[in-house]
Amino acid sequence: MATKHELIELIEKKRSELIDIVAKYGMSSSKTLKLSQELDTLLNKYNHIIVPK
Repeated sequence: MATKHELIELIEKKRSELIDIVAKYGMSSSKTLKLSQELDTLLNKYNHIIVPK
């Protein structure tokens, strides 16, 4: 499993990719949806690390 720092780096990279795809293809493209879901997955993993159970 990725460390907190690694996840932050992955989240920032995915967020940047998403911004670029939205600018190129718009909010409703399938590429945008795919990247958005990938970002959501990374954010959920991050939350599982930082939120106490």
